[in-house]
Amino acid sequence: MKEWIPFEDATYMTERAFVVAPDQSAAALQQAYITVYTGKGGKRYLKGGAQVRNILLVELLEENEDLDLILDLGGEFKYRLATPKINAGKVFAADVTSSLTFSPTAPWHQIPEPEFDALLNQLKVL
Repeated sequence: MKEWIPFEDATYMTERAFVVAPDQSAAALQQAYITVYTGKGGKRYLKGGAQVRNILLVELLEENEDLDLILDLGGEFKYRLATPKINAGKVFAADVTSSLTFSPTAPWHQIPEPEFDALLNQLKVL
C-alpha cells in the first residue's frame, strides 16, 4: 500500500466507530482505536481494535460476507475501511462484549463531514 496514513506513530482513540454491512445495517464499536507504526523500510502501517457485542457481529455476518469499518477520529478525520481483516471473540451470548481486532486490506477512504453525517443517518444500528 502506498503512503496513505496521515498520522505519526501512536495510538489514536476514535470518537465513533461502526462495523457496516452493504445493506447499511451496522454494529457500534466501543473503545475503538487505531495504532499507527512504522515497519521495515520506513513504511507506515495501521492496525486497530475495539470492543463489540459479539451477537451483533454474528447477526451482520449471517447475511453478509464483507463488512466495512467506519472510523471517526474527530474533526475532518473520518474514514471508511473497505473489507478489512476482522478477528473477534467466539462468544455468542447476547450480553457479552469482547475484543475485536482489525487490519486494512486496502487504503482507507476519507469521508468529508457532510457525507459522513449523511452516512450515519442511513445506518441501521442493531
